[in-house]
Amino acid sequence: MSRLTIDQMLDNARARLNRVYAFEVPQALARGAKLVDIRPQAQRDREGTLPGALVIERNVLEWRLDPTSSARLATATDHDVEWIILCSEGYTSSLAAASLQELGLHRATDLVGGYQALKAAGLLTVGIRAAHFTREVTSLASL
Repeated sequence: MSRLTIDQMLDNARARLNRVYAFEVPQALARGAKLVDIRPQAQRDREGTLPGALVIERNVLEWRLDPTSSARLATATDHDVEWIILCSEGYTSSLAAASLQELGLHRATDLVGGYQALKAAGLLTVGIRAAHFTREVTSLASL
């Protein structure tokens, strides 16, 4: 069995994704994309939250977004939903989005630079301005 380094895994994941840049997020939300913050609670407490983003911690992401899962969220309606996954800096989110694509969520992608890129671009309130965006919070306790 061949082994990959984490850098190779990351490169493989990103090769499958049509990654989104911070400046593209408002247009993505306007067309119906859903922004998902997978940072753990402690990291959100330290860095700040993203108002309007769907919060799903990484360890339950696939169960919550797979439309065939009995633990799915109501917004996980089918395999055509455009999910934009974000973490702090855009590394974990790439691996997570690739995992979602393996489940058949073919429009899943991630945000280049993550939360930090939105912050640097002054777009931390972008989720609030997207009126169609539903806020749901999922935690470990809801498993």
